[in-house]
Amino acid sequence: MLRNLLTRLGLIPPSHPLFADNWHHFKRLDQSLPLSAYEFVVFDTELTGLNRQRDEIVSIGAVRIRDLRIMVGDTFYVRVKPPKALPKDSTLIHRITPQQIEEAPSLAAILPSFISYCGRSLLVGHYVGLDVAFLNQACRRYYGAPVSNPCLDTMRLAQTYTEMQWRDYHDRFRLDLSFNLAALTSQYGLPRFTHHDAYEDALQTAYLFIFLVKKMHSQGIVTLKDLYNSGQAWRKIFY
Repeated sequence: MLRNLLTRLGLIPPSHPLFADNWHHFKRLDQSLPLSAYEFVVFDTELTGLNRQRDEIVSIGAVRIRDLRIMVGDTFYVRVKPPKALPKDSTLIHRITPQQIEEAPSLAAILPSFISYCGRSLLVGHYVGLDVAFLNQACRRYYGAPVSNPCLDTMRLAQTYTEMQWRDYHDRFRLDLSFNLAALTSQYGLPRFTHHDAYEDALQTAYLFIFLVKKMHSQGIVTLKDLYNSGQAWRKIFY
């Protein structure tokens, strides 16, 4: 029982081979390399709601980044059939209908392929703590362990970049700032995709991530460790 608890908390390696391999790999992750040397998987989930006690994942979308470039064609997208009927109000947000998921696989069925897709990549998301919470809840349920991949939050990155601009007296202390994905996309003039679609939100977030990393590079943020240290003034970039 103690071992199961420690595994679920991520304190000792899981018994599942894929999870165990990642656990050992990320325990010795070298954070001193340039950011272009790392592989990232940018992902998003659509949910039946925000309550982890009763809500579920209904779709997962992801794209891969290598050498700070989006790998066109190397993507992941799947709709998931939750154990309970879709709430009508959630359908209004993500536009996934009960008919569209009637023949969809269960979350248990698709998790192995998503975990394999992520592999040893660092995970990226916008307000990623929410997505990771639901993902880890499922991983603990079916595999008894959370994912070990470090996660970066583009919302926190945007806040850190904004603080850097304030420090340099650009748009200092603007009161109309918003750090949601749509607002940042508009503010930075990035390509626009459909919101509340797991794949397109992942793609939108990937563009935002690359934009921020390149902008912060000119401020001396070169390595993964630099990126981590730069976020200390805001709550945290990593999860």
